[in-house]
Amino acid sequence: MYEAICNGQVIARSDATVVVEGNRYFPPEALQPEFWQRPRMKSLCPAKVVARQSTVEVAGARDTNAAWPYRHPAPRDRR
Repeated sequence: MYEAICNGQVIARSDATVVVEGNRYFPPEALQPEFWQRPRMKSLCPAKVVARQSTVEVAGARDTNAAWPYRHPAPRDRR
């Protein structure tokens, strides 16, 4: 089981993560929605296609563009 922790709080938890280029990605259902704000910015990465940059807020601490969800990462890059 893998966890993402911010400011002492678990913000994502799953045993079905994917590692791409050394970074661990959580499936959408693993995110604790009360800590995540709807993404507003987008970025493009040739390896992973389009990402939406999400802001995380926990106990008043805000980390802008802290996570980059990829809805459809390129299959060849999943490891």
